[in-house]
Amino acid sequence: MAIDPTPAPDTGNDRFLQITIPVGMLQCNCSIIGDLATREALVIDPGDEINRILELLGRHKLTVKAIVSTHAHIDHVGGLYKLRQYTGAPVMMHRDDVPLYQGMDVQAAFLGVPTPETGEIDQLLTDGDLLQWGSLAAHVMHTPGHSPGSISLYVPTETAKINSAVPPQLYAGDTLFAGSIGRTDLWGGSMEKIMDSLRGKVLQLPDETVVHPGHGLRTTIGEERESNPFLIGK
Repeated sequence: MAIDPTPAPDTGNDRFLQITIPVGMLQCNCSIIGDLATREALVIDPGDEINRILELLGRHKLTVKAIVSTHAHIDHVGGLYKLRQYTGAPVMMHRDDVPLYQGMDVQAAFLGVPTPETGEIDQLLTDGDLLQWGSLAAHVMHTPGHSPGSISLYVPTETAKINSAVPPQLYAGDTLFAGSIGRTDLWGGSMEKIMDSLRGKVLQLPDETVVHPGHGLRTTIGEERESNPFLIGK
């Protein structure tokens, strides 16, 4: 099996580790954020291919402190149960997406794929929660619209206590993409709510914030503010 590239480059820091790999049929971006001093890590959206994720964790000798779902669509949560079994780390998501998670059989039937195993949610996240691991910390932002319980995780430089050469980071799930925004025609989706989330929260972040979407390439808040057709002039 081919090994995925290691830390995302251009961080300018030898303690902050950022790895994103696309997993599963729909190529959901799974992110690992680690503190190389304490070897503690957060895993975001382990949608599938848990062996690849475990291989990267093992290579960097990382201990998973929490597994976070930005939302409960099948391509983002298909590997939650297995990763929790292997690592013992608690699973976290927003309460408004629990019904989506509990309806995994319906989601699987819609896509014509086997239903992944599911389990308990260990912690229900709310807007304003602070997740901490090692010297790092992420603010939970409730950004509904793509789904009722969609969240984004914001890691500002000052909160993370990392080298100022590392810009702020936003793990946006399927709320914001490079050049687009999340679809709102699935269960619980709302164009009005996703635009409120983008205008009221996401676009309030600094332009230099690096955005890690749930699918596709990285971007920045500044780039999207200037060129995203859904956001120009917002």
